[in-house]
Amino acid sequence: MRDLPLPLALTARLLPVAVLASAGWALSSGPLAASPAGEDSARETTGSGPFPTSESAPPTSAAVKTYTKAPSPCSGVTTKTVKSLVPGAKTAGKEIASTDESVRRTCSWNALKGYDYRWLDISYEIQQSDDKAENTYEERTTKNSGGGAVPGLGDEAYSVVNLTAESKQQTREGVVYVRLSNALVIVTYNGSDFESKKAPGTDEINKGAIKAAKEAVAVLEDTR
Repeated sequence: MRDLPLPLALTARLLPVAVLASAGWALSSGPLAASPAGEDSARETTGSGPFPTSESAPPTSAAVKTYTKAPSPCSGVTTKTVKSLVPGAKTAGKEIASTDESVRRTCSWNALKGYDYRWLDISYEIQQSDDKAENTYEERTTKNSGGGAVPGLGDEAYSVVNLTAESKQQTREGVVYVRLSNALVIVTYNGSDFESKKAPGTDEINKGAIKAAKEAVAVLEDTR
C-alpha cells in the first residue's frame, strides 16, 4: 500500500521527539542504564516516535498478503472430477490467456458427449488485501443474488444457480464464489441437452460446482 503523507501536526513534532530520543540514548550510558525501569521508559519513548524500532507495533493484517500469486488453475480439480463433471473433455484443460498471471488465472474444460454439453471454469484471483477481497466478494455475490451460503468452505462461500433459455434451448449454470484471506476462487459449471433442449437439474449443477470449488480451494491452500 502507498504510504500516506504525515500530517502537518506530526511533522512539527519531529524535532522535539528527536531531541528526547537523543537524551534517552545519553541517559542509557549513565547510572540509569542499570535500571530496568529506565530501560522500559527509553523503549516506550523510542517506540512512540516516528522512527521504526524492534518494539514497534506489527503491521495491520490488511497489509499482509497471505497469497501472493495464483496457482495453476488446470490443476485445480482432479482428473476423476473432470471426467465426472465434463464427460469427454480433455482432462488437462485449457488455460485462458491472462494479462497478469500472478493476479488472475483461469482454466476451462468443455465437451459435447452425444447430445449432452458441459462446461467447467475455475478461476483464481489474488487481491491486494483481505479488505479488497472482501469487497469484491460482496459486490459479486450481491450482483448474483438468489443463491445461498456454502458453509465450511474458505472464509466465506456462496453458490447460485440460474436457468436461461435461448431459441427454446435451456442452459443451467451454477457459480460458486469462495474467499480465502486475500484470494478469490470462482467456479462456473453449466450444461445443456441438445436433444431434449432441457437443462440438467439444479441439484446436479449446484453439487458439481461445489465439488469443483472444494478441490480448487484445497489447491490454493497448499500454496501458503
